[in-house]
Amino acid sequence: MSGKRRAYGSFQQLLLFAFLLITALLVGVAARSMSQYSALMTESRDAAQRALTLSSAAQSLAEHSAAMERAGRQSLVLGDEVLRQRFSEAARDAREAIDQLTDSDLHLQAIQNWHAQHKRIESLMSGPPETAFTREAVMALQFRELDTLNTSIAQQVQFVIETQNNALTKRMEHAREWLMWQTIAASTLALGLALVFGIWLARPFKHIERAIVSLGQNRLNEPIDIRGPADVRRVSQQLEWLRLRLTELDADKARFLRHVSHELKTPLAALREGVSLLEEGVIGAMNPAQREVAQILQQNAMTLQSQIEALLSFNAAAFEARELRREPTPLRSLIEEQVDAQRLQWQAQGLTVHIEGEPVTLTVDPVKISAAIGNLLSNAIRFSPRNSVIAISLSATPTSACIDIADSGPGIAPHDRDRIFEPFFRGERQPEHTVKGTGIGLSIVQEYIAAHGGSVTLLSDGPGARFRIELPL
Repeated sequence: MSGKRRAYGSFQQLLLFAFLLITALLVGVAARSMSQYSALMTESRDAAQRALTLSSAAQSLAEHSAAMERAGRQSLVLGDEVLRQRFSEAARDAREAIDQLTDSDLHLQAIQNWHAQHKRIESLMSGPPETAFTREAVMALQFRELDTLNTSIAQQVQFVIETQNNALTKRMEHAREWLMWQTIAASTLALGLALVFGIWLARPFKHIERAIVSLGQNRLNEPIDIRGPADVRRVSQQLEWLRLRLTELDADKARFLRHVSHELKTPLAALREGVSLLEEGVIGAMNPAQREVAQILQQNAMTLQSQIEALLSFNAAAFEARELRREPTPLRSLIEEQVDAQRLQWQAQGLTVHIEGEPVTLTVDPVKISAAIGNLLSNAIRFSPRNSVIAISLSATPTSACIDIADSGPGIAPHDRDRIFEPFFRGERQPEHTVKGTGIGLSIVQEYIAAHGGSVTLLSDGPGARFRIELPL
């Protein structure tokens, strides 16, 4: 089991996990934001309540102090016990009000000064009747001092309320900024997680796509082993089984073609030998009609033999395309070698071959790429009219190297363009006074180029045929 790759959960489970993780992150930030918002609202409500309590206590202090002054001064002048009782009640209410302010952030000295002033006023309520008017005058002055203290306390209360409001405002602003950064950070992290999970979960499907393309291009020598979730692993195993099955079928096809070709060549050789004996008159002279029939038989036997040999060549090329011997190869030198190798053919027709482009070096199988270029050049020579030009250009892009081979011939008929790479297909526009081709040259080119992961296409621009080979860098 140690040699096996670990299979993760299914794609659906991983997708659900990614969704839940991102959702949990966003919900967590939202919950924290709501908690902070609730705490700030509670604090704001409590601050408003404290401010209202302090303001009310300061106002009550002033009102009870005024009631104390009226009742106290009238009591001294009139000597009325009811007024004295009112003074005591007002004094009690004033003390309760000052006690409410004691727990706030007021200066303790101001509270102590108020209590001291209150005791001095209360002390004036006691004394002989003959000093009542004198004490009433002194009490008036003492109440002026008490009013000054009340005003100072009220100002301090207002300052405390404003200070608490400013502090709350700063905390709310800080909480708002912190919440904004939390939201930005959570959104960025959620986006990052989404991208990471998206790329990670999409990667196996790209490998699956490449594996399917490889199977479609008959590159059956590459094992398929795709990492990923359990269901992706199952698909990978099924594709690997399909690859092995196609490899077996391809091998069976190759064996069948070899056996059939071999079995056909033996009786075909006997048939050609017999026809030759008839034509040579070994078994007796033939009349003109019989000789014509013998010539027809000989011609068709030769055609059948060439087709069998072409079938064997194509089968061998398809098999050899899987065995690449790659090495760094300068493509321009490869093209020049093929042009030199076919010099007699294109010079015999008065053709001119132009090679353009900068040197490009690729790691390829030089034998197979050379064969592909040679087949395209041979077709261009075969279809080009006399005294025309064959243009070969070499170029490179950031991802591939391109080889274009263009002739000045009749080109490919529109209804033949989709079939020119099919084995044994010969298009409608064939050159006159030349031996008919077997129809496997372009198929072999496609096999060799596809084995390198490239492509060969027929371009639409140009009066003749223009083929492009693209090889990945």
